[in-house]
Amino acid sequence: MWAVFTKELTETLRDRRSLFMLVVLPVLLYPMLLLGFTRVVKTQTAAREARQSVVAVWGPAPGDRRAGREALDARPGAGLPPALARDLADGALAPPGKDEADPLAAAARAAIQGDADVVVVAWPGLAERLAGGDVATLTVYHDSVDEDSRHARERVERALEDWRAGLVRARLLERGLPAGFARGVEVVTANVASEDRRAGQRLGAILPFVLIVMSLMGGFYASIDLTAGEKERGTMQTLLCAPVLPTEVIAGKFLTVWAMTLLAGLANIGSIAATLWRVLPGDPLGVGPGALVAAFLLFLPVSFTTSACFLAVGAFARDFKDGQNFITPVYLLLSIPSGFTLLPGVELSAWTAFVPVLNIALLIKGLLLGDATPDLVFLTLVSSALYAALALALAARVFQREEVLLGGHEPLWVTLGLERRRGQTPSPVMALVFFAVAAVVMFYGSLALERRGLVTTLLGVQLGFMLAPTLAWVAAFGLDPARTLSLRLPSARAALGAVLVGASAWAVVAGLVLRLTPRMPDSLVEGLKEVVLLGREPGGVTLALALAVVALAPGVCEELLFRGLVLSGLRKLGPWRGVLLTALLFGLAHASVHRLLPTALLGVAFGFLVLRSGSILTGMLAHGLNNGVAVVLVHTPAAAAWLGAEDPTAPLPWSVTAAGVAVCALGLWLGSAGPGREGEG
Repeated sequence: MWAVFTKELTETLRDRRSLFMLVVLPVLLYPMLLLGFTRVVKTQTAAREARQSVVAVWGPAPGDRRAGREALDARPGAGLPPALARDLADGALAPPGKDEADPLAAAARAAIQGDADVVVVAWPGLAERLAGGDVATLTVYHDSVDEDSRHARERVERALEDWRAGLVRARLLERGLPAGFARGVEVVTANVASEDRRAGQRLGAILPFVLIVMSLMGGFYASIDLTAGEKERGTMQTLLCAPVLPTEVIAGKFLTVWAMTLLAGLANIGSIAATLWRVLPGDPLGVGPGALVAAFLLFLPVSFTTSACFLAVGAFARDFKDGQNFITPVYLLLSIPSGFTLLPGVELSAWTAFVPVLNIALLIKGLLLGDATPDLVFLTLVSSALYAALALALAARVFQREEVLLGGHEPLWVTLGLERRRGQTPSPVMALVFFAVAAVVMFYGSLALERRGLVTTLLGVQLGFMLAPTLAWVAAFGLDPARTLSLRLPSARAALGAVLVGASAWAVVAGLVLRLTPRMPDSLVEGLKEVVLLGREPGGVTLALALAVVALAPGVCEELLFRGLVLSGLRKLGPWRGVLLTALLFGLAHASVHRLLPTALLGVAFGFLVLRSGSILTGMLAHGLNNGVAVVLVHTPAAAAWLGAEDPTAPLPWSVTAAGVAVCALGLWLGSAGPGREGEG
C-alpha cells in the first residue's frame, strides 16, 4: 500500500498542470476574488457617499434648510401630484396609523422610482406644534430595496436628529413647557417597497449565482468529452476523415454542449421552483413563474458564450485529464463573477453592462426587482451577444486547425487569427476582435472621462479611444494602411455624391424612420441636445467649436474605425454583407436601443459610398455633413423652424422628407459610379 501511495503521489506531483490546479490556482484565486469583491464594495460605497441624496420635501420644509446641505439635495414639492398637494395644504391629510391606509404611499413610491431617493412629509400643523412646544410629526418614505434610498434615509434621519437635538436643547433653557417638550419631533419611517420588490431582492441575490454556477456544470463535462475525450479514444481522427465540413463538426458539437447546459439550467430552475412551492406554500416570496421563466431566458446568452468557450479551450487538451485542467480555470473565471449579486448595492449599471456573465446575472436581479431600464437591458443583451459571437468564432477557428485537433502545438495568436499580416488587410475575425476591444475601451473610457467636461469627454473618446486604437492596431499587425483604411482620393462625382448624402440623410431618418419607430424618450432627446450644444445653452458655445467637436472629429475618427479597419476585414465575407454587418456594429456602438435603427441606416449609406468609391473620404464627408446639419439646426432655431424640425421627436413634414429622399437618392447614385469598384472584394 505504501509503495503504491508513494508511486501515485510522486507521479501526481510531477504533473505540473495538476499541481497548478491543486495549489497555485487556489493561492491566486482567493486573494483575487477577495480583492475584487472588496474593491467593488469600496467603489460602490465611495460613489454613494460622493453622490448627493435627492430629498423630496412635501409640506412646510422642517428645520434649518442649511442642515446637511453637502449631502442632501432638498427639492420642495418634487413629485407631489397637484391634487395631493392641495389636500396636504388644506389639512385634509394626516399621518396614518398602523392599521390605516396611507394616501401618500403610492405617490411617494412613484417619486422614489423617479428622481427622488426619499420623500419627507411635513404634516399639517407642524409650525403651530413647534411654536406651542408640542411634538411635530415627520414621515420619511424610503424604498428598502433601493440602496441609494436606504442610504438617503440614513442621511435624512441623521440630519433630522441633529435638528431635533438642537430644538430640545433650546426648550430646556426655558421653563413651564407642555408635555412632549423633551421629544420635540417624532420621525416615522415608512417603507414603500412592494412585496414583489422585497421578494425580488431576496431571490435576486441568490438565484443568478446558483443558476449560473450549477448550470454551467452541464456543459463542463460534455465539452471535455467531445474534445479531449475523443482525442483520448482516437475517434477525433476518424471524424476529421468523414465527408463533413469543419463548420458542421463544430456546429454539431456546440449544439450538444449547449443542449446539456440548457438541460442543467432547466433542471436548476425547475428544482428552485418546486422547492419554493413545497417549502413556502402560497408563494409568500411573491415570485411567480414568469420571473423564473425570464431568468431562464436570460441565461441563454450566458450558456451560449460558455459552451463555445468550453469547446474551444477543450480542443487544446490531449486527454480527459488535460481537458479538466484547461477548462476548470475557464469555468471559474466565467461563473464566479455571478457571485457579485450577493453583495449589497451591486446593481446593473453602465459600468457592469459590459462585464461578461456578471451583466446577465445583474440583469436577472434587476428584472426581479423591477429596476432594469430599457437602455441597460439593451446594452447587456448586445454585449452578451457580442461575447457569444466571439466565443463561437473562437471555437470555429480552433476546429479549423487540424494541427490543434490532432494534438499538435500552435501559437495561440495564430489559432485566433491574430498573427501579423504584413502588407495585407485584416481578416474578418481580426476585424470583429478589434471592434470588441475598441467597444469596451470606448465605453469604459467615456465613463472615466465624463467628470472632466463634455468637450474633453467627446474629444477624448474620438481621438483617444477610436482614432488612436485604430492606427495602433494597423501598425501593430503590419497591415497595409492605404488598403486597410481606404486612403485614396475619390472621384469628383463620388465626392459630390457624398456631399449630397451628408446634406440630406438626416431628413430621410427624421422624416421616414421616426414615423416607423416609437417616440424617443425625452431624456434621450435632451441628452443628444446637450451633446450638440456641448452642455451649454444656445449661444453659449461658438458654432465653430461645436462643428469641430460634434461633426469633424466623429466624421474622421469613427469612419476610420468602422468604414476603415472594420469594413476592410468584414467585406471579405462579401461586399454587401460587410457593409450591413459594419452598419449594425456602428449602430450598436452608439449604445442606445432608440438610436440603433437610425444610426445603422446611416452606416449603410456611408459604407455604400466607401465601398463603391474605394475612398474613406466619401464616408468622412457624408458623416461630417450629416452631423454638421444637426449642429446648425440646434444652434439656429429659426432654420429648424423653417424646415419644420423644431421638435426633434416629431417626423419632418412630408415636403421636406420627399426633398431629402430625392437628394439622398441622387447622392447615392452619383457615389455608386466611383472608380473604386475594384476594391469591393
